[in-house]
Amino acid sequence: MSGDYNVNFNFLHRICKLVVLLCLVHISVTVVFYVRSLDIRFAFAQNQQSPYHVTTTNQVRNSDAKKEVTAVVQPEPHPEEKEIDQPVKNLDKCPETSPLLVGPLRVEFNIPVNLDQIKRDNPNVQPGGRFKPKDCEALQKVAIIIPFRKRDEHLKYWLYYLHPILQRQQLDYGVFVINQDGDEIFNRAKLLNVGFVEALKEYDYECFVFSDVDLIPMDDRNTYKCFSQPRHLSVSMDKFGFRLPYNQYFGGVSSVSKEQYLKINGFPNNYWGWGGEDDDIYNRLASKGMSISRPSGEVGKCRMIRHDRDKQNEPNPQRFDRIAHTRETMYKDGFNSLSYKVVKLEKFDLFTKITVDVGKP
Repeated sequence: MSGDYNVNFNFLHRICKLVVLLCLVHISVTVVFYVRSLDIRFAFAQNQQSPYHVTTTNQVRNSDAKKEVTAVVQPEPHPEEKEIDQPVKNLDKCPETSPLLVGPLRVEFNIPVNLDQIKRDNPNVQPGGRFKPKDCEALQKVAIIIPFRKRDEHLKYWLYYLHPILQRQQLDYGVFVINQDGDEIFNRAKLLNVGFVEALKEYDYECFVFSDVDLIPMDDRNTYKCFSQPRHLSVSMDKFGFRLPYNQYFGGVSSVSKEQYLKINGFPNNYWGWGGEDDDIYNRLASKGMSISRPSGEVGKCRMIRHDRDKQNEPNPQRFDRIAHTRETMYKDGFNSLSYKVVKLEKFDLFTKITVDVGKP
């Protein structure tokens, strides 16, 4: 019986050892697989942040860093470059009649004016007397031509009154004071020709207003622009009792387009001294089939600054004979025969002053 017991015990002992061994193997295999599963999950997690994703993240960050550095280091663009880079804003055309007009104006010459104050009152006027509307595109580019010599006080009043008027009229304009150098006999019409030529060197003006420096409009509805026909703007002057002296009168302030001016070969160059050139200009226009347009007498009112006649601007004794022969002389005396020399060109805050030598009779 004991023998059988020993045999059974030994058998059971071996079985237990085998079971323990199998358990150890199982545990070992389990541990191995568990560790390997950890490696796999770690590798998977790394795979989710693969080199591709890491590189992309770094690229974005590096790109942002570059942008930030660029924003700090890059120099401020030149204003002209800014204008080029920025899209051009298309403005609507200004209306035919400006909504800024106020109508009749009070014009007085007994108040003192100075250029600094005029500049402060007109901050939008650029050097050289240039202005263009900001809110709309002007219908015309207008050059204001003023024949000039030794009339500085008159010019101050002209600038004082006209700059606000011209801005309210929504014009793209420039003011050119054509100053005759020296003390030779004054030649108004030739200075007007010079103004036409010199203004076109600076800008593509299409309209030219020729104005005496001592005439101020009394109504801003009298627009300083060009029309389908040459325009006489100083219709009713206080000098003439606010009446037109005669139907052919074209003196004081007038406007002609570039096309109209070239059609008549500009203005005569041979009127030295006072008088006659306006009638010659009228004859030129009439000979080309043009008629004079005018505002109403009320709108066309203007005041003249009283003054003595300038020296070296005495009445021209030859004016009547020259007027009688306009149709014969206009093709050889005018824009095509103009000669002069620019002595000095100056850009002031409110106007461009061009001093010229126009010769002598």
